[in-house]
Amino acid sequence: GVAQDYAEAVKWYRKAAEQGHAKAQFNLALMYSNGEGVAQDKSEAVKWYRKAAEQGDAEAQFNLGVMFYNGYGVAQDKSEAVKWYRKAAEQGNALAQFNLALMFYKGDGVAQDKSEAVKWFRKAAVQGLAQAQDALRELGESW
Repeated sequence: GVAQDYAEAVKWYRKAAEQGHAKAQFNLALMYSNGEGVAQDKSEAVKWYRKAAEQGDAEAQFNLGVMFYNGYGVAQDKSEAVKWYRKAAEQGNALAQFNLALMFYKGDGVAQDKSEAVKWFRKAAVQGLAQAQDALRELGESW
């Protein structure tokens, strides 16, 4: 019902985020990550993702994992990526389950453990994530 205004959205997200609202913190992080309504600032995005992630927001946990995995706005730390992917995966986030499975499969940031990889691929596959289903087929595993 109103014209799209990213700067105005940032203003309101910030007000709620500063009061501890996890979804607003997540949305503010997205705005910083994408440079919508504010100058793009990956470090600031990490700050807000972390606040939301620490409150248990699975999307924020997943995105924080991505930031650590790739070194966006923070020093690259794959073991920290595993930590955040696992938190999101345990809440049922299929993309986090898939990324965690890949890391276990490759031994990337964590000790290689193919059975642990298959476990997480299966969880993502059951949710309909095509990449996980394909990975299981390639591994000769059922889901």
